[in-house]
Amino acid sequence: MSFSGEVKQELAGKVSPARHCQLAELAAILHFCGEFGRDDAGRFCIGLQTENERIVRKCFTLLKKAFNIDTDSWIDEDQMKDVFQKIGNPEEPVSGLILKNACCQRAFLRGAFLSVGSVSDPSKAYHLEFVCPDMEKAKQLQSVMKGFEIEAKIVPRKKYKVVYLKEGEGIVDLLGVMEAHVSLMNLENLRILKEMRNSINRRVNCETANIGKTVSAATRQIEEIEYLRDHYGFSRLPAQLREMAEVRLENPDTSLKDLGQFLDPPVGKSGVNHRLRKLCELAESLKA
Repeated sequence: MSFSGEVKQELAGKVSPARHCQLAELAAILHFCGEFGRDDAGRFCIGLQTENERIVRKCFTLLKKAFNIDTDSWIDEDQMKDVFQKIGNPEEPVSGLILKNACCQRAFLRGAFLSVGSVSDPSKAYHLEFVCPDMEKAKQLQSVMKGFEIEAKIVPRKKYKVVYLKEGEGIVDLLGVMEAHVSLMNLENLRILKEMRNSINRRVNCETANIGKTVSAATRQIEEIEYLRDHYGFSRLPAQLREMAEVRLENPDTSLKDLGQFLDPPVGKSGVNHRLRKLCELAESLKA
């Protein structure tokens, strides 16, 4: 099962005991993927535009709990009016009265994610989105998330408006708001592993780059010192530079700090670097 499927499975299994939260979640489901009408026999019916059985079962559960509607039978006109009166016109955004409490806003986001939400595999990328039928519903979703300090963006995609999050932290926060705690912990574990790998890769790349610079510098130093030996002669060098040249040739793979310990008296890294630079400058002047 995909990570998005795991999140929806967890959310589908959570049913709030409070009727006002049940109404908020049911309103989200019916406003984002619900249909109302009559069948060919003229009987009232409620339908859902989804292939996800979990959403259908969750919707039926909420109808049973909030309105005592038995989904095994047809609903009558009074029941239909009662549903419309409570959740409003599904063609419009959900009424603010339904979303006045923070707990109801959480339930609303659960219903919206179940209906039109999805999230990418966090081991590959961080991306969560809601595919909304119009801008009004997209802005309402964005506004509700902003109330929980989650900054979502909206982008058009064909005839839809997509509300999305691209940051791992924002997705973690939203999962927490929707009370998908198991999925949240799974995502956090993946984030930790991902950050550890990235940290290790950065460190390895940095150390590799440093080793490369050290090897390159040592190779150049040896080349210049050999040129001095062959075209100038060590005997013409000052004592300190002559000693430095000989020590470098004898220890081509040694770091500057360790090279200084071979000198008499020992000198620090900066002193070694200064002497080697002098030798290279002298070799370059001879070449010129």
